[in-house]
Order: sequence, then C-alpha cells, then structure tokens
Amino acid sequence: MQRIIPNLKMYPFETTLMGVLKGVADYFDIAISDAWLFGGSGHAFLINIHEQLCPSGPYCWNYENFFKLVRNLGISVKDLGFFSAKSTLDERSKVEEVLKKKIDAGDPCSLLNMENQLISGYDDRHFILQQPWPKANLPITPKTLTFQTWKELGNEIHINFFTFAKTEKADDETIIKESLSYAVDIARNPDRYRLEHYYIGLKGYDTWIKAVKDGYGASHGNWWNGTVWQECREMASRYFSEIAQKYQGNISRKAIELSKRYKKLAKFLNIARDKKLADNEKLKALQEAQKVEESCINEIEELLNAFKQ
Repeated sequence: MQRIIPNLKMYPFETTLMGVLKGVADYFDIAISDAWLFGGSGHAFLINIHEQLCPSGPYCWNYENFFKLVRNLGISVKDLGFFSAKSTLDERSKVEEVLKKKIDAGDPCSLLNMENQLISGYDDRHFILQQPWPKANLPITPKTLTFQTWKELGNEIHINFFTFAKTEKADDETIIKESLSYAVDIARNPDRYRLEHYYIGLKGYDTWIKAVKDGYGASHGNWWNGTVWQECREMASRYFSEIAQKYQGNISRKAIELSKRYKKLAKFLNIARDKKLADNEKLKALQEAQKVEESCINEIEELLNAFKQ
C-alpha cells in the first residue's frame, strides 16, 4: 500500500524552509513569486549566526512571528512539536498517526531535522520524503523515514514535524507593511527571536566577524550561512522591485533604492561565504555588509512611514 499526495513538489532553494513553502503554495494554487514568498514571510530579512558559525544558523530561531506572516500569504502552519533521540516509540507512533491522517486528507506535511523536507506520502514501512537537492542525494536529506525507528537519521535525531492548511490570503498592502515591520523588529529587537548561542540581525554580523577572527572563516558553517543569507538578500532585492511596481511616487522610489541596496548586500555576503578567501578580505566584506544592512533597516523605516502619508 502506498499513499502519495500528487502534484506536491519541493523547490531546490538553498533556504530549504522556503523550498517547502513554495511547494505547499503551488499545491494550494496560491499564485506567488519566489521573491514575494521570501519577502512577504519576512525570511528575506533574517540573519542568524551561531557563535562558532555552526551551519545550524538558518534553522535555530523563534518561528512564531514568521508563521503569522506566512499565514498572510495564505498558508497556515502547525508545528507538531520537537522529538529527540530520547523520544519514546509511543510518542513517535502518535505523531506518525497525525501525519498519516493529514496525508490521507491531502494535506501537505514536512519535517525539519538537518534540513527541511516535504513529506510526499507513506507506504507500509516508512514516510516518503522529498529531497531539496535530489541530484546530490545527501545523507542528511534521506528519501524515507522508517516508522518508529527513524533509522535514516542515525544519531542526529532532533526533529520537528509540520502540517499545512490553506487559509485566506491578506491583501498586498497588509503583507508588505507587516513583513517590513518584522524586518525592522528582528533588527531592533533581536533577542525576541534568538536562541542561546545564536545572534540575529546586526548582532549576527558582529558574531560572524568574531567567529572569522576566531578561526572559523574557512568552515562549512561559514560557507553555508553565507549561502543561505545571500539567497535571502537577493530575494529581498527582488521583493522591493515587485513592491516598486505596485506603487508610484515616494513609495516606489524608496522601494527601488532598497532593491539596489539589498542587491549590493547579497554581493558582499557572496564574497564572505568563500571558504578560500583570506580572512582579512572576508572581514572587509562582512563589515561592508553590516553597514549596508543597517542602512537598509533605516530605509525600511522610512518606507513604512511613507505608507502612512
């Protein structure tokens, strides 16, 4: 026996959470561009850096307000909780039954362990997972998850499961204002969103710079954080281009300027992620990126004020 949700396809973004959500949006026939998904959800503005540049930065933060913004885009997300290697067979069986019922009803599900992955369906022995980068076939993104044992995860069991439902989409102006307010808030009040040993917003750059000075500049974590946050800033640039097209006058002008600044920021992060680049060059790129990021937040505040005029 095999139960598969048809027409459910994960997208190969570096930011796998967005790859899951794009697949869910398409499945629900929610017409949304990549940039609007990243920007409207607020993820385009996130940066989260571990003290030692652990590659877990893109995954370990407080999602609560992010899920509210995703709801504005027409998708309701439910977190079914966290499960570790110490979770009991009974606990695992209960969450598996919830997932099976959702799949039977045609509702998309996903998991986050090392990466985010869509759950396409299940058979008699395991859940069937989608890999974000199928050609790579990485062990951290297995094709299946065996019931109860979760043996594919080996010793790395630190997993959350999520279910998705279609909900009413907010109007464009609400999406824009609330996503930009979130961008400002994660920069001005990062402690609301961070977990222990991780730093968000402008403090994230300070942490990244210190980590490079401490010898982590050539690490996988440096490359991976740079890869994800560079993609997010590129999407932020495109998001502001789309905002500019929807408005005229002052709002459009400010959005065009922000699009240019985020494009510049993405280039600095692309430089900083290079494992082979000398540390002094990496530090220069990160310092410039931090300056541009700060100017962007100030400009976003001005853009929000322009909406009130």
